[in-house]
Parts: sequence; structure tokens; C-alpha cells
Amino acid sequence: MLLLIIAAAVIWRLFLWSRAPHDAPTRSVALSLLSAGLSYPVAMPGGATGIDTVAGDGAAKLVQNVLLLGTVYFLMCFYLYSADGRAARRRARREAVVVTVVAAAIILAAVSVPHEALAGSFSTANMTISQVAFFYAAAGLYLMYALGAAGRWSARYARMSRRPHATGLWMTAIGLGAMAVACVVRAVFVAVRWRGGSVPHQLTAGVAVELVVSSLVFVTGITYSGARARVTATRLWLRRRRDHRRLTPLWQLLIDVYPGNELRPASRGLWDRWRARGVHRRYHRRIVECRDGLLDISPYLVRAEDGTGLLDLEPTQLARRLRLAVPMIKNGVPAPSQGVALAVPQEDDRNADVRQLIAVSDALRLTV
Repeated sequence: MLLLIIAAAVIWRLFLWSRAPHDAPTRSVALSLLSAGLSYPVAMPGGATGIDTVAGDGAAKLVQNVLLLGTVYFLMCFYLYSADGRAARRRARREAVVVTVVAAAIILAAVSVPHEALAGSFSTANMTISQVAFFYAAAGLYLMYALGAAGRWSARYARMSRRPHATGLWMTAIGLGAMAVACVVRAVFVAVRWRGGSVPHQLTAGVAVELVVSSLVFVTGITYSGARARVTATRLWLRRRRDHRRLTPLWQLLIDVYPGNELRPASRGLWDRWRARGVHRRYHRRIVECRDGLLDISPYLVRAEDGTGLLDLEPTQLARRLRLAVPMIKNGVPAPSQGVALAVPQEDDRNADVRQLIAVSDALRLTV
């Protein structure tokens, strides 16, 4: 489940990066998630076994930790580029030197011990070997530093933001803070085991679970506002496709008698019928065509006994008069009066206007 969420987040952020390749914060988030996404398959039993088989025991552990260092470094870069402005590039270079030194140090520690020393997990590693203890402690302390700094920035921005961005930032801050705490606890475990002590398996397993849960909260937080925006956009897309179809009876009747009101579409391709921009464009075009047609046909709906009181007609009454007016127009009967607006809503709102048109269109579907 976590891997699927991370994979979706990585794909989405890479897509955003492709749309803004020169935007430093977007690039930083994409690289951070990409590093995190690559580290999880490496940490899984199948991925670790494959890498260890090819590169030797302990290689998967080394690759995983280097990727995690890259994850938190690029995460820090995101906040630096978002907050520091001109000084961000200089600060990012300094942080790059720090993470490079830490990565080089754990690589040296890893290659200075037998491969089997890092082949196991954190809970089974022999921490009495100084290089092994340094490997885990150095990586953990840098993760604590970077995650803690990013968590503080997230909380500060969350206080300055509004929902839904604030919700996502608070989730991100909580996830980062929990991961930083887990790194501190694991560093304490390393110190205890390096001095020959032991740590109960339940505590080690509990910290591992906390890391997984906090990672899930973090990934959910950084994708929350974007995912919510996509959900909102999808709901709008579905509603406008539905409303476009519901307007078909009214639109078809009006276009049959006034074909010149049909606006030339930007594209007639199948893809344009499904993509968001095409759906919204066709939706607004249909509303304009219906409004133009109603204005043109309105003179034929006036009756002598009610004068020009067309604004008070219910959708069903208007639908009946529309059907009666069609033969008159096709037979060439001249317009008996000036055109007036029809089906005008009481509220000055585009959605209310569309609802009024849909009510007339639905009434046309039910009348013969």
C-alpha cells in the first residue's frame, strides 16, 4: 500500500516537473520523492537480495541509506528554494557539501568491514563493530538534522497557510517530526549496542513501524493539496460532461431551426471530447449556443393573451411553446415581435443560469 502511494506521488511530481523544468522547488520535490521511491524497493527483501547477489552482501543497505540521504537533502532544497530566494542556491550548495561528506563517510565505513557485517537488518547488525555503528549513527544523525529542519519549516508554513494547503503542510510536518524522533531513538539504540548493551526487540520493531507510518503521513501530506485539487477538477469535469449531455434536447431543437448559431469547434477529434480543456470548452460553447437560440426563438413564443410575459413561464410551459414554435419558423413565418431573454434565473450566477437551461432541456425531453 505504501509503495503504491509513493509510486503515485513520484509519477505525479515527475509530471509536474516536466511541465515546469526550470522551477527549482518543483524539481527538488520530484527528486526527493524519486529518491524515496527508489529506496523502498531496495529495502524490500526481493530488491535487497538481488542487489546483494550482484554487488555483494551489504550493498543494498548502502544504496538504501545513500538514497535516503538524497531524499532528505532534496527535501531541504525545496524549502530553501521556497523561502530563501537569492540565497537559496548558495545554501543548497553548502548543504550538498554536508550530505556528500556524510555519504562518503558511510561508504568508507561500509567498505572497511566485511560485506557480511551489513548484510542483516538494523536489529541484527553487530553494532560492537565501530564501523557498523558509525554507518548507522552517521546516516541517522544526518536524517534527524534534515528531517527536523524540514519539519520546522513545514509547521511554520502551515501556520501561514489556509486550507487545504495548511492541512497538507501539517500532515507533512507531523510525518517529518515523527521520522526525526525515530532517527533520534535509533541513534540512542546504536550507542547502547555499541557499548555492548542490548535493546528489546519490541522497541526496535516499534520504531520501525513508526518510521513506516510517519513516512506514509509525510507522503500523504505533500500530495494532499495536489490530490484534492485533482479530485475537485475531476468532479467538475464529470459534472460538466453530464450537464453538456442534459442540454442536448434544448440545444438540438434550437440548432435545427438556427444552424448559424452553432459555433465552430476548436477540434472535432475524439481526444478533445475527453480531455479537461475540451470538455470545458464544449460545455461553455453549448451554453452560449442555447442562449443565442432562445433569444432568436423568443418572438415566436409570445401569445396575444399574455403579451410578453415569457419570463414567468415554468420550464414545462416554455418547453411546450418551443415545440410549437419550431413549425412556424420552418414554414417561414416572420417574427411577430422583438426578442427577449428566456429562462432567466433569479440569481445572478452562471451555475443558476445553467440549472435553468437544464430544467427547460429536461422538460423538452419529457414533452412530445
